[in-house]
Amino acid sequence: MPPFTLPQLPYGKDALSPHISAETLEFHYGKHHQAYVDNLNKLIAGTKYENKDLADIVKNTSGALFNNAAQNWNHTFYWKSMSAEKNQSPKGPLAQAIDQNFGSYAEFEKQFAAAAVGLFGSGWAWLVLLKNKKLKIVTTADAKTPIGTASGTPLFTMDVWEHAYYIDYRNARAKYVEGFWKVLNWNFAGENFDQSMAVKRPTAWKQPLKKSSKRFRK
Repeated sequence: MPPFTLPQLPYGKDALSPHISAETLEFHYGKHHQAYVDNLNKLIAGTKYENKDLADIVKNTSGALFNNAAQNWNHTFYWKSMSAEKNQSPKGPLAQAIDQNFGSYAEFEKQFAAAAVGLFGSGWAWLVLLKNKKLKIVTTADAKTPIGTASGTPLFTMDVWEHAYYIDYRNARAKYVEGFWKVLNWNFAGENFDQSMAVKRPTAWKQPLKKSSKRFRK
């Protein structure tokens, strides 16, 4: 069995429709992400990275090895950043932190969308928690990721590579960004925030979510 395998989606391929179609997931998850997995396994075969965790490879490599490892990490995090339970809202301490850092949820959404739409070329938009416990909207080009740049702890991410939305929206990235809010997994983002802040989560904060593995390695 190869060191890394394609992680199972935490929902069915049609679960994000109509905002992200089953056809998009067939290509994005089934072909693009699978290719990163296959390439990574070829690149680490017979090297010191063959038995390393994915995050360790991301943090300690460059070039093709970094690109394929980081894209594996980014995509797995991206799938978890979305949910079949649509139209979620931030809850508890994360909701409070968004208000404190951005003034309001509406202002946060406006700033995040502007960053995602405005990123030139391919890349990712992230909400991260900085070491000073402040929230920040971060964009990264190509395969770059906060865990590889020490720019903060990621809470959720939005893929703005064109293959994430071209089937559904053609080149209208702004329309894809608009639809992404409908499937954003705020429960996942809240759990990441609470873990980083060492906050205990009352059951009332949690929204329904299918269970998925926290580990990116099988």
